[in-house]
Amino acid sequence: MALMITDECINCDVCEPECPNDAISMGEDYYVIAPHQCTECVGHFDTPQCVEICPVACIPVNPEYIESKETLWQKFERLRAQQESQASVAEAGVAP
Repeated sequence: MALMITDECINCDVCEPECPNDAISMGEDYYVIAPHQCTECVGHFDTPQCVEICPVACIPVNPEYIESKETLWQKFERLRAQQESQASVAEAGVAP
């Protein structure tokens, strides 16, 4: 279940730095969540941090990306492996 940000977003800038997967970025008019990077904070926190901090409650589940907790955990593991691989490449000084 990836999350999404609705057009009720007031661009307050508090959600983006809270995302442990860097899934939140500024869109054309308001912040957006990349569904393939969003794990609803599974693997990091007990609850989605963006939802917890949002002052206008504009971050519901994205109905186009319904995922089980198991699927979210698998996505977390895949993202973590990618980050570790990129870090190893950076440490070795090799271009990706």
